[in-house]
Amino acid sequence: MSAAFTTEDEHFMRAALAQADEAEKAGEVPVGAVLVHEGKIVGEGANRPIAAGDPTAHAEIEALRAAASALKNYRLPGTTLYVTLEPCAMCAGALVVARVARLVFGTRDLRFGAVRSKFRLADSDLLNHRLDIAEGLLAAECMEKLQKFFVGRR
Repeated sequence: MSAAFTTEDEHFMRAALAQADEAEKAGEVPVGAVLVHEGKIVGEGANRPIAAGDPTAHAEIEALRAAASALKNYRLPGTTLYVTLEPCAMCAGALVVARVARLVFGTRDLRFGAVRSKFRLADSDLLNHRLDIAEGLLAAECMEKLQKFFVGRR
C-alpha cells in the first residue's frame, strides 16, 4: 500500500472489490464502488447495465444514486468515492456534478478512462468543481479481477 493511502482507504477499496464480486456473479463486468461520508458507507454499487437494461447503471452511478437517497441531497460534498476501475466520461461528469470531494480508484481504464487515461474530466481547471484524485490503491487486485473475467469470456 502506498504511503499516500491509509488503512481506512484500503478498507473501503476492499468494500468496492466486494461490490465488483457481486457484479461478476451476476455476469456483469466486475466493477464496484462505494461512496463514503464521515467514515461510513452511504452508497454502494456494482456494475449492472445488462441486468438493468440501462447503459447508465455503472457502479459509480449506482453508488451516487444510493448515497443521494440516503443523504437526501443530490449534492454530496465531503464524500469520497472508492471504485475499482477508473471512471468513464459519464461517471466522471456525474462525480463533478454531485460535488464529490475525493476519488480513489484502483486501476486505469486505458480504453475509456476519463479521469487520467483519456481525459482529465474530474479535476479540470475548466470546471467549477474539481475532485482530489488518488489512483492505484489495490491496483493489482482490481486489474486481476478484470483480466480473469475477460479471459473467461473469450
